[in-house]
Amino acid sequence: MTEPQRSSNDEPVLITDAAMSYEQELAVRKRRYKTMMLMRVPCMIAAAAFYQIPWLAVGLLVLSIPLPWIAVLVANDRLPRKAENPNRFRPERPALGQGDRGVIDD
Repeated sequence: MTEPQRSSNDEPVLITDAAMSYEQELAVRKRRYKTMMLMRVPCMIAAAAFYQIPWLAVGLLVLSIPLPWIAVLVANDRLPRKAENPNRFRPERPALGQGDRGVIDD
């Protein structure tokens, strides 16, 4: 039995289209939520620091108000599927009509 030929890149062959596990997806969603909620704190601190420039302080406060709702929506949303070009196993098959073929005489 001959060994199957490997492609030029030695990446493993994908045998499934399985999605990320629930634990991995939950960790990504938690990280997104924490990041968005941590963005709210600097906005509020900057608004307090720029109290002498009212339009900037109000703008930063207005920006920080919807962040918790947006963070919840983003955290509860399903992750998008990745557009992958996986390395799938395709056996090398000779094309039809190639090779030596004997002639059958009557």
